[in-house]
Amino acid sequence: MAWENLQGNSLPRHIGIIMDGNGRWAKKRGLPRSAGHKQGAKAFREISAYCQEIGIAYLTVYAFSTENWSRPQSEVDAIMDLLRDYLAELEKHSGQEEGVLRFIGDKTQLAPDLQEKIRQVEQRTAGRSGITVNIALNYGGRSEIVAAMRKAAALAAAGELLPEAIDEALVDTLLYTGGQPPVDLIIRPSGEQRLSNFLLWQGAYAELVFMDVLWPDFTSRTLDEAIREYQRRSRRFGGI
Repeated sequence: MAWENLQGNSLPRHIGIIMDGNGRWAKKRGLPRSAGHKQGAKAFREISAYCQEIGIAYLTVYAFSTENWSRPQSEVDAIMDLLRDYLAELEKHSGQEEGVLRFIGDKTQLAPDLQEKIRQVEQRTAGRSGITVNIALNYGGRSEIVAAMRKAAALAAAGELLPEAIDEALVDTLLYTGGQPPVDLIIRPSGEQRLSNFLLWQGAYAELVFMDVLWPDFTSRTLDEAIREYQRRSRRFGGI
């Protein structure tokens, strides 16, 4: 397998992927945008399984941002229906699941049935060994930091936290990804070259790899290419 050639160098422990390009993929083929999201969901399932196979400990994917609510309602509904299908598939094959699945973001704006299904799958997979997959849903890096600050303020107001005790380590614990390592590699397919409010805190020292491939066409070989690029980088974290 191609991934065997990656093992000589250190693999990233935590990978973040901005799953971008579903709409353009569909438009190029004269298909509705929902068809692009459906193919993108298939790519996600294949890539998350591949990450598990090669030994990636954490994978965080950007599925739906806080800004995506402004898209046409039909497109939003199609994305949420795909999520329902994915959760139903997980429930159907619950005995075959590996790893931990978590949803990060503000889940309170989701439909009640989705909130309940998410709660069930998170509870069912908690504590398992193997990869941890975070699906960023109704997520924004800025709003995540604001939510963490509100938690800190509430603790301070309750007399449980002194302001001088607030440091980076504490903020880490208050984020949606509390207890997880920082992101080593952030990949954005589609040719766009920006973070779009994704993992702003966790990705402070992440290596960024931008790729000219639309997400539905993203394969294990594409991921191998991104990891090889990561392994060619010299990570100094502000040092020499």
